[in-house]
Amino acid sequence: MLRQRLCKQIRRVHARAPAVDGFSVFNPANGQLLRSFKPISTNDINAAIQDAQKTFDSGIWSKAPPITRSTVLTRLARILEERVPDIARLESLQTGRTIREMNAQLRRLPDWLDYYAALLRTRQDFIAPTQGKLLNYVQRVPLGVVAQITPFNHPLLIAIKKIAPALAAGNSIIVKPSEQAPLTVLEFAAMALEAGLPPGVLSIIPGPGHTVGKTIISNPLIRKVDITAGTQTGRALGSIVGSNLAAYTAELGGKAPIIIFDDADLDSAVNGAAFASFIASGQTCVSGTRLLLASHIHDAFLSRFLTKVRSIRARMGDPMNPNSTMGSVISGRELERIEGMLQRTRGRVIEGGQRMSGVSEVDGFDFSRGSFFPPTVVTDVEVEDELWREEVFGPVVVVKRFTFAPLASDSDVLKDEAEGVALANASQYGLGAGIWTTDLSRGHRVAAGIDAGICWVNTHHRNDPSSPWGGMKQSGIGRENGLEAFEAYTQSKSTIVNLASSEETRIADDWFAEGDVVRRYG
Repeated sequence: MLRQRLCKQIRRVHARAPAVDGFSVFNPANGQLLRSFKPISTNDINAAIQDAQKTFDSGIWSKAPPITRSTVLTRLARILEERVPDIARLESLQTGRTIREMNAQLRRLPDWLDYYAALLRTRQDFIAPTQGKLLNYVQRVPLGVVAQITPFNHPLLIAIKKIAPALAAGNSIIVKPSEQAPLTVLEFAAMALEAGLPPGVLSIIPGPGHTVGKTIISNPLIRKVDITAGTQTGRALGSIVGSNLAAYTAELGGKAPIIIFDDADLDSAVNGAAFASFIASGQTCVSGTRLLLASHIHDAFLSRFLTKVRSIRARMGDPMNPNSTMGSVISGRELERIEGMLQRTRGRVIEGGQRMSGVSEVDGFDFSRGSFFPPTVVTDVEVEDELWREEVFGPVVVVKRFTFAPLASDSDVLKDEAEGVALANASQYGLGAGIWTTDLSRGHRVAAGIDAGICWVNTHHRNDPSSPWGGMKQSGIGRENGLEAFEAYTQSKSTIVNLASSEETRIADDWFAEGDVVRRYG
């Protein structure tokens, strides 16, 4: 009986999968059709949101004790942990990313569920120090129905980063994953039902952003929208969210600088920069797309970096091969966009720069079947160039030298550091940044000067459920991860209780009483 009910619940989740226009999901590495989705009406989307609101109003999850929500999140973490190998394979198929990457990334995801499960068991509300004989307790309560729009590059990671705090807070959630990679998020929703999450708390509606996404966030029942997208999309959606007076979190574009100082350990810096630039085929918002090299080590670093780049290229193959170093980009359309940016640049391409064809030296995989682009390095790029200014979202990095004299006076060294910081900040974006130096005083100093929400010193792309994640400038508003994300999915509720006796209250609170007795005001 329990199994039959669970199957019905899982079918209910998948019944919401089709999107307005209908669409298909393909493996970008070989063009294989993975799944097709039939059209669904706007009325059906709004009905799903209304169902989520009814579930919220019922209190089955929104008013469940924190210990109950914590238990479900912990159970869900264990289910996900057990199924990582299968989910990683599906993630690799729908994104074209290597199975090696997906196995490593997805093994971390239960940490987010465990973190917010632990938070529910340990966090406390507070008593405000209100004057008078009053007890003023302040609670964090859920917002209601919230919407999350997630991208194709880290489909399940980014979804769980948003879902975990929203569930912990007691909200009902509508998730619109990318139409290019929705499959693992659908599987996760089925796991959530299996873990004991009530139906209607987590609904998945994949489809194109301009139709499905817009319909979802335009619904006045949605009390918060949380997106990961490009900056232009973030602005467009933000205007709709604002008109409904809903809360908004947006992790948007990035153009991360990687500053390499003369005292950096070059081997570590080369390895770190390669990871920053080419993990996920460069399709991350914190991708290290601008390498800023101190003049003294420019040539030595670049020589080693190009050796690493060629090694990555030589070992590319079938993304399902555990020995393959880098996968495809998400689609032929994105491949053409990257090619167009490289054709327009005035910089000099010194490695890569053209789509891949032919067969892999590693396993004979035919690159022409998919959307493969090699790791690419461009020099002599000015700060006005499109490659410097705009997000490529592909395995393309620009290299620029800045003046740095290691034997100069302290004042000149600080001036040279300032030149590196100025180049790092010469961007409309401010999401992530990397600094490589063995002088930790310099590391702290330079990190403080960079306009970025996340700065790494002697590492890159480190992420943890406890560590805030978000950008400055045009890279978005709000933060993922940590207590800050949990509180962003709640609102404060202040309850003030009069503790005075009835006799005291009759005297002190009768504002319109006759006589000259001083009365309470406010």
